[in-house]
Amino acid sequence: MSEPKKLYIKTYGCQMNVYDSERMSEALGGQGYVETQSPEDADMILLNTCHIREKAAEKVYSELGRFKGLKAEKPDLKIGVAGCVAQAEGEEIMRRQPLVDLVVGPQSYHRLPELEAKARAGEKALDTEFPEEDKFEKLKNRPKAKRGPTAFLTVQEGCDKFCAFCVVPYTRGAEVSRPADRILREAQELVERGVREITLLGQNVNAYHGAGPDGDMTLAGLIWELNKIDGLERIRFTTSHPNDMTDDLIEAHGTCEKLMPYLHLPVQSGSDRILKRMNRSHTAESYLRLIERIREARPDILMSGDFIVGFPEETEEDFQATLDLVEQVRYGYAYSFKYSTRPGTPAAERPQVDPQEADDRLQRLQALITRHQREIQDAMVGRTVRVLFEKPGRLAGQMVGKSEYLHAVHVSGADLSAGDLRNVRITASGANSLAGEVL
Repeated sequence: MSEPKKLYIKTYGCQMNVYDSERMSEALGGQGYVETQSPEDADMILLNTCHIREKAAEKVYSELGRFKGLKAEKPDLKIGVAGCVAQAEGEEIMRRQPLVDLVVGPQSYHRLPELEAKARAGEKALDTEFPEEDKFEKLKNRPKAKRGPTAFLTVQEGCDKFCAFCVVPYTRGAEVSRPADRILREAQELVERGVREITLLGQNVNAYHGAGPDGDMTLAGLIWELNKIDGLERIRFTTSHPNDMTDDLIEAHGTCEKLMPYLHLPVQSGSDRILKRMNRSHTAESYLRLIERIREARPDILMSGDFIVGFPEETEEDFQATLDLVEQVRYGYAYSFKYSTRPGTPAAERPQVDPQEADDRLQRLQALITRHQREIQDAMVGRTVRVLFEKPGRLAGQMVGKSEYLHAVHVSGADLSAGDLRNVRITASGANSLAGEVL
């Protein structure tokens, strides 16, 4: 038998890219590829890219430049670019970096086997279309090999919101939801392979409206169907939009036992003026009232959010409104970024905030968020939480997992294996994790 070909995938960005990389690896597995952790060993290198961060395309070109020597040593090595930068840049990638053999957008990776064959034949392979066929249905069933206790599962892609700062509608396309029966089938297969926690993914995951047996199903309806799967212990979802936080989904947080008490609900700014300029379609007040309703349904829920500071035309008064909102919500986690332009988006053409002022605002916001995070984490000491253990820790005899609130928890000296779900009493709070003892 011939040696299997080796595939190296480097994944950038969001959890959806992590999921996509898994599926691309599975698709190429049918072509005889096995994954390697080293680009030096690879017969194919695939960069699964993200276009959200500043200078994303330039970082990809820089990474490709590092492979020039490797390509010279191994002329048969094939190099591909996938994901959102591939979608945005297309043929320009091959023009700027002739060493690239394959470019594929996020909606076309089910065509990877044909593209790989074309590249192997010495042709340039490019596919950045938005095909009509369902890429998930075209992919082979997931292999039955055992896997870790947690998994991502994409249920919805694309976005119709057109926020003024965001490229997602242009790189991922319009909102599309997968049929419920296919999601449930994939979830069942994951559980049969050892998965105990599934995180449902979507650019606007709570806008899910996939076909069900009695018409379109909401995300809450899908969660209740997943709740019936024996062996699936935990359900999460990300990322949500405030405008799609429906009554049945709020209710599910209070009544569905497998839906974890953690919610990532980006607001981006506390200033109504800036929210309008962002085209966010909600106000600070409507967001705060929504948080109240969610906490009424599930009082112990831990909230997470996203913030952009230094958005074009943001004043110190606008920024203060963001600080005020953060003080009211008190996030257990939050992700904050300084605004950076995305070519082709409306905000890119507007007057920009002085970079030093934006840096100062970001530091002040992150200091406040960090204080709240630490206070919430410290308050866990003495409480009993349910931890799903995932892997060994850095120290001998240590195991690490996640609580229902997504806090990292480590335990030492207990007889534990990956996939164990145990009650743990929290004994200490560190910089980014909790320590505990198994009860």
